Amino acid sequence: MTALVQIQNLKKVYKKSSTIFQKLQGQSKFVNAVDDVTLDINKGEILGIVGESGSGKTTLGRTILRLEEPDSGLIFFDGSNFTNVSEHSEMKIFRRQMQMIFQDPFESINSRMKVYDIVAEPLQVHDIGIHRKERLDMVLRALEDVTISPAKDFIDRYPHELSGGQRQRVALARTLVLKPDFIVADEPVSMLDVSVRTELLHLMLGLRKKYNLTYLFITHDLAVAKYICDRIGVMHLGKIVELGPALEVIHHPRHSYTKELRAAVPVIKRK
Repeated sequence: MTALVQIQNLKKVYKKSSTIFQKLQGQSKFVNAVDDVTLDINKGEILGIVGESGSGKTTLGRTILRLEEPDSGLIFFDGSNFTNVSEHSEMKIFRRQMQMIFQDPFESINSRMKVYDIVAEPLQVHDIGIHRKERLDMVLRALEDVTISPAKDFIDRYPHELSGGQRQRVALARTLVLKPDFIVADEPVSMLDVSVRTELLHLMLGLRKKYNLTYLFITHDLAVAKYICDRIGVMHLGKIVELGPALEVIHHPRHSYTKELRAAVPVIKRK
């Protein structure tokens, strides 16, 4: 398979505040959020990154997109070195192809903007569509793609007038309207009801097939990862400690940390 995204020896370090006691003990002033990670994400696949809170998985996703700048390492997208791109026009080309869905749609979308303006904003930023009619057609198509239907009934609504599932669909439509190749999905279903989660995951699988999308899917939930991911990378303390086919990692874990994650999943015993 051909790799769409390649990262080599990627590192992201944060400075942390220390108490007087910690300073006297000579404890580290730095946190290795992403610690020398090397990874390939193949075209058309869904690669899951699984780990507990603080494992570094969200930082990894943000650093790949350069929403956080890496301290060292290399990032390649479709064969081109994305690591040190600084030219505004060149950066916009990459930004159009690489998008992100955030965990909380109510926080990631502007509550004062109507649905049309939320979804159309990326088109304006990237100068796509000459006339409002052209942009309206693109917005309506993106909303229909995420099953916000009939789309015309929603474009004048505000986020607070939508359900949680509808808000996340609008956030997904805003991502899709640019027709990206690669999407980082950061816990996109963790704040939704169980029934809505399944619908959104099924939708994301359908969109992958329709548009040949590639996902980096970040989650703490092994059950979600099992449902949607082709491969799973297990992240612990900034490192990928295990990587392999989803079912193999879940049912036959090799690393002790993966075994702990699996053991922590509640099991319902039926009488």
